[in-house]
Amino acid sequence: MIIGVPKEIKKEEYRIALTPAGVEELKREGHMILVEEGAGAGSGFSDDEYLNADADIVERKTLFRKSELIIKVKEPLLSEYDLLREGQAIFTFLHLAPNPELTEALLRRRVTALGYETLERDQSLPLLTPMSEIAGRMAPLMGAYYLQEFCGGDGVLPTGTVGVKPAKVVILGAGVVGSNAARVCLGLEMDTFVMNRGVERLQKIDELFLGRVRTLPMSQYNIREEIRDADIVIGAILIPGGKTPLLIRKDMLKSMKKGAVIVDVSVDQGGCVETSRPTTHDNPVYEIDGVVHYTVANMPGAYPRTSTLALTNATFPYVKIVANEGVEEAIRGDAVIRSSVNTYRGGIVHRALAEAMGLPLHDIER
Repeated sequence: MIIGVPKEIKKEEYRIALTPAGVEELKREGHMILVEEGAGAGSGFSDDEYLNADADIVERKTLFRKSELIIKVKEPLLSEYDLLREGQAIFTFLHLAPNPELTEALLRRRVTALGYETLERDQSLPLLTPMSEIAGRMAPLMGAYYLQEFCGGDGVLPTGTVGVKPAKVVILGAGVVGSNAARVCLGLEMDTFVMNRGVERLQKIDELFLGRVRTLPMSQYNIREEIRDADIVIGAILIPGGKTPLLIRKDMLKSMKKGAVIVDVSVDQGGCVETSRPTTHDNPVYEIDGVVHYTVANMPGAYPRTSTLALTNATFPYVKIVANEGVEEAIRGDAVIRSSVNTYRGGIVHRALAEAMGLPLHDIER
């Protein structure tokens, strides 16, 4: 199979979907690997390292024209839509639910789109997990930074000091992002609250952190009451393949402290805050009603070396399955690979995406 690894063009995105070690292994399996010039530089991998692994370094249009399978880190952007072609497959973070334009482009071009974030194995999301861990650990750090008064924050030192209370943080969601955020918040000695709809996850949080994290069932009443005096609010909600539900409405911001910081990690699936909109690392925050919003849609891209290694450790075994078996055979013969498919032969085949788009669900077996 001819596999293409383009350079990411999202602002301040320096990860790459395949390391030189991965190239070597795929080459041993008989595949041709096309890597765009400079694609690995941001993660510390030079073109020479890819050449030494026997990849072909090519320019972008050639890569998209020749490749049967494109592997990326982030979703295709507008300038890449016309490079995609019928019969091609793409394997990347798609986050299609809040992105009807990309969804339409994939359907129109009859691209087989496999999403890292929807691949399920044993009721878990193994390709999303490493990036969720990193984003979860980053969220309190970003929130803490923007609490500084000169950044628009309320001027509360997250750790507190002798005789002075630490910052209060409210985490919405007790999954991978939420539990990793709680770990860092505790490390910073913040007063940490975690909310979740299911009590079972709250029990796990309680056991994991030995009762040092306060847990509450998620309800509009509890959210409204707890964010009033919160210094940091972290949105850590995920609906696999679907759009994130709105938990904080715009009118609720007026009840929050001036200079409080919202870090909406859910923003790449639409965000759990009504006023969230995707931002970039070079312009990460904005303020509404006195509340600072940090809503970068590719948070782990800020630490590309760590993120690339963690991501490719998880994705490579599945890339190899698709490459060795072929896209069609992998989809039909492997239920785990099939779970990652969002669009196929011009139709949506993932239920949550179809519901989010209000479009028919197609049968992948047709």
